[in-house]
Amino acid sequence: MRIAVPKETRPGERRVALVPESCKKLVQAGFSVAVEAGAGAAAYFDDEAYRQAGASVEADPAALLGEADFVLKVNPPAIDPASGRDEVGWMRPGTFLLASLMPLRNLEAVEALAQRQITAFSTDAIPRTTRAQAMDTLSSMASIAGYKGVLLAAMELNKYFPMLTTAAGMVFPAKVFVIGAAVAGLQAIATARRLGANVFATDVRPEVKEQIESVGAKYVGIELKESAAAGGGYAKELSEEDKQRQRVLLAEQCAGSDVVITTALVGGVFAPKLLTAEIVRRMPAGAVVVDLAADGGGNCELSRPGETVVEHGVKILAPLNLPASMPTHASLLFSRNLTAFLLAFTSDKRFVLDLNDDIQQGALITHEGRVVHARTRDALEARGKAS
Repeated sequence: MRIAVPKETRPGERRVALVPESCKKLVQAGFSVAVEAGAGAAAYFDDEAYRQAGASVEADPAALLGEADFVLKVNPPAIDPASGRDEVGWMRPGTFLLASLMPLRNLEAVEALAQRQITAFSTDAIPRTTRAQAMDTLSSMASIAGYKGVLLAAMELNKYFPMLTTAAGMVFPAKVFVIGAAVAGLQAIATARRLGANVFATDVRPEVKEQIESVGAKYVGIELKESAAAGGGYAKELSEEDKQRQRVLLAEQCAGSDVVITTALVGGVFAPKLLTAEIVRRMPAGAVVVDLAADGGGNCELSRPGETVVEHGVKILAPLNLPASMPTHASLLFSRNLTAFLLAFTSDKRFVLDLNDDIQQGALITHEGRVVHARTRDALEARGKAS
């Protein structure tokens, strides 16, 4: 069975779906692996390293994908008429695809995959179960985002993070407030604590209080009228009454914070607007907001995804695709996740499709010309009605 790894062409993307370490494992498992020339260069994995791992390196991406049985990518397949790159059109009907498709954000790509009769799995739809942990790219990449987000805040803040005693006297630690305590939030808390900050955190799921405290932050929260847990480690949107009570809490905490890190996503996809302009206006001059939910639209209503702005004396960072800024380790972890998925369902040197398996069921987006993922199908139907 032939696995193909094309080069990622999305602007700013530096990751690669498969690193040489994983190529070697897949080759040993009986797969044939082919990589597009230069696919790993931006992540500092050169073509020779792939050859030494047993993969072939090919210059023609159309031929690479046209001969593939299984395609591995980081992002959805590129469809770019301007450059002539049509990764969906280059794949044969019946080809398997595994990538972080983010199907609810990339409906056009999903439709194209269904029309081409590609069997596409999305790693961000893999169930968050113990058995699937090694395949969870969302968690791997969120951990990097949480870490890097705090470093960006520390660089932009006009004071130290830690408490320091110097010959000129003592300076007190910065107060960091983290909103959301899934993987990105917990990593942000741990990183801020390692840098010496005084850290507070909140989450609409009160059951994560112990996790917040275990990595060194003080938990602050409200007592919800309705549960915000959506299952699988995700949160759902709050009721209007709970939203109002949450806004009061956020305003109070942000007003006394030097740094606010936001990580909240509804269902792991879309970012609720939590920080209003009024909340930002009440923050101290020189404070920093790092909106780690910018890829989902942003948690701060003043955020401009991909930009840094200053409003009311507060610097607001809304970085996109932070994992790509640490491409070597991001690629390594992403590659291990994809490899774990493949090897979990390998038999007799081939990937085995099992529609009764809970992991494959959860991750399957398109199959036999149809969109089979329920939430994505609903989104496509809603878009059709709206138009």
